[in-house]
Amino acid sequence: MPTVRTWTGHEAKALRRAKRMGVRGFADHLGMAARTVSQWERLGVQREPRPDTQAILDTVLARATPDEQARFEALLAKTVEEALPRPFSVPREWDHETWTEDIERALVLVNRQSLAQATGLLNRRLTRSVPVDLDDRGRYLYARSLVLLGDVRRDQGAIHGPSSADHHYRRAREMFTALDIPRRVAQIDLSLAVVTEMTGRLEESARMYELLASDRRLGERDQARARLWIGTALSKAGHHERAIKEMAEATRRFEDLDEPDDWSVAQQKLALAHRGAGTIGRALHHIDIALAHRVTDAPMQQVRLDTAHAHILVTDRATINAGLALLDRTAQRAARHGLSHQLHSIEAIRRTCQ
Repeated sequence: MPTVRTWTGHEAKALRRAKRMGVRGFADHLGMAARTVSQWERLGVQREPRPDTQAILDTVLARATPDEQARFEALLAKTVEEALPRPFSVPREWDHETWTEDIERALVLVNRQSLAQATGLLNRRLTRSVPVDLDDRGRYLYARSLVLLGDVRRDQGAIHGPSSADHHYRRAREMFTALDIPRRVAQIDLSLAVVTEMTGRLEESARMYELLASDRRLGERDQARARLWIGTALSKAGHHERAIKEMAEATRRFEDLDEPDDWSVAQQKLALAHRGAGTIGRALHHIDIALAHRVTDAPMQQVRLDTAHAHILVTDRATINAGLALLDRTAQRAARHGLSHQLHSIEAIRRTCQ
């Protein structure tokens, strides 16, 4: 009888075909969801089912008829090259170093919003590697690459579905959990809370941020960012006074931690919360501080800051024309860098003005 040392999506597909079953019928036979089986087959050797599922597949193969077992062996032999695309799967020590350098390069590209270049660099690494073949350091680098790819997709506004921010974050979370690196897991939880906020589930995202704001797996900076984002979600939900309190506390923490970038962003968010509360004088005060302490020329941060500035300007009849002109310039910059989510925000502000 044929045996399989470790089942992947490739071997599972061969077993299904050997038994001449459709995806749904095979899934029912295993007691699994059809979506799970489809995902195995789509990812092939990159997907390794859980240990309990490995045992189920062993049992199904053992109970297969001799003809089915023969077809299974033939299918694997016929597609052995497809099953094992592994000339580059196991990085040597020097390749770990070059992979680390590629991640650092991709991070710079993401910060510059050179998203297409960053995607190409990251995908080149991910498609050359099979997670089940990697050592722990290789899996760590693979997961880091997935997180960065998730950041790219989030900036592009692709937050759900195949190849989305949510998809890449959750794959990375599984790997960091298996590697037992709780800090990285918590950081991904923070990114998933951002995705939840972007989908409009504001109360849910605020609860997620609140838990993470005191999560000891995170460093002090990440806890302060979670505190700031509680305020962001609350402000979007219309709870401006509560939002201002949370944001003010986060601003104090950033000052204590000497984090000028985050402190400047907090001033911008405080300005928007005051705009929502109707205290336009305070909104202009905080946005002026944010503009005066603009500490990065990253396109995303420039677009966010200018959008916030314009949003405050269009609130006042005396400055609405200046605000609309700034919105137009900001929309052009967002489009130039492929920042779809920011473009949607700008269009929403325009509709409010109309």
